[in-house]
Amino acid sequence: MLKFSYRLFFSLILLISSSVFGQTSEEKINNLTEEINKLDQQKEELYNKLETYKLTKLREDLYQYGLPKTNDEDEIIHHSAMSLVYSEPHEQAKWVAHIILPDIINGKTGRTNDFREDSLVKTGSATEIDYFLKTKKEDGNYEYDGFGYDRGHLAPSADFRWSQKALSESYFYSNMSPQLAEFNREKWGELEDILRGYIYNNPTTHLYVVTGPLLNDTLPKIERSVNKVSIPAYYYKVVMDLTNQKAIGFIMPNQKINYPLNNYAVSIDEVEAATGIDFFYQVEDEQENTLESQKNITDWLPEKQKNDVRPLYQPDLPKSVYNTIQAKRLMGSNRKVTIAGTVVSSKETRNGHLFLNLDMNYPNHIFTIAIWKQNILNFSYNPHDMLLHQTIYVTGKIADFDGIPTMILDNEKAIEIQAKEKYKLVIGDED
Repeated sequence: MLKFSYRLFFSLILLISSSVFGQTSEEKINNLTEEINKLDQQKEELYNKLETYKLTKLREDLYQYGLPKTNDEDEIIHHSAMSLVYSEPHEQAKWVAHIILPDIINGKTGRTNDFREDSLVKTGSATEIDYFLKTKKEDGNYEYDGFGYDRGHLAPSADFRWSQKALSESYFYSNMSPQLAEFNREKWGELEDILRGYIYNNPTTHLYVVTGPLLNDTLPKIERSVNKVSIPAYYYKVVMDLTNQKAIGFIMPNQKINYPLNNYAVSIDEVEAATGIDFFYQVEDEQENTLESQKNITDWLPEKQKNDVRPLYQPDLPKSVYNTIQAKRLMGSNRKVTIAGTVVSSKETRNGHLFLNLDMNYPNHIFTIAIWKQNILNFSYNPHDMLLHQTIYVTGKIADFDGIPTMILDNEKAIEIQAKEKYKLVIGDED
């Protein structure tokens, strides 16, 4: 019996060998290509299953902690990775809730731009003709007649770039709100980037996010829109990191914003007061109270921005003293002016020149003081050490240095160090 088995074994080996070695090179290539295609297909099927399981887990987490408390008239619409309550009178969402997962770090799905109506909105959502008209020309191209507003995502598409399905669903018009381009593409986008950056720096957590417009009956409408979409004056975003016990809120005006994001950081409690919405109510009460009272913007900023401070509130400053935001409009005027701000960074170059940034660090710096090497000798103190973290008034002419307002100083007489003070902030004030 044993002898027979050995014979059978060697016979099989000879058969396989003759089959393989008897193939031509082209046949071998074709067979291997077919095997690879089968593996690719199996891999794709496994990735699809994995995405389905992740979306299921995401919805479970979202339902457990991420949804705001609803009123009797509110109907929650659930999609694969986001949930929302639609406001029919304003033709946009009252809020949209979603989760930012660490999967965005390796996500490769790009913008789909497949804007479309949301069939789950029973009264009908807004649609393309609420934002612009599109006419097909004789050459086959389209001519666009815009109504002046971006279709601003509430839950941003880039937060779903790990899932083709979830990202595509972010283009439902129920997730859109009319935003001015200089708001949507600048500071609002910067806020979205910072939250994704937070995940990059904290890859073991995920963020619960709720976003929406501040809606009221006095809002103007997009007159040319078919459904008369309301134009919000403000937008809010609340964020919670349960793993690290951190939370924060933002309220931002729908306009071009010159001030840094930290001017618009508020507690979730403050957003609740402004909206009347109870966020994260399913979190245990004591924990919820602790989280929703926080507004430490430093916890959420990239390392280079952690020392940034709010520019001084212009109406609090003496006459003829301007904050660092106003400095840009005074750039190149060729007259001496006084700028007030806090020195947040100090850098000495290899050539011995010194650069001081006020209020915001490089690369987001908004006002810079330059002291050339030969002029540092005119200071009775070391400005590199003495001025860091100090609030100062600095007087001189403002030059344009690669688009950044820059004041070149010859001596210490141009600088007046101020006592530490707290300056009030009015959200949305751009003066």
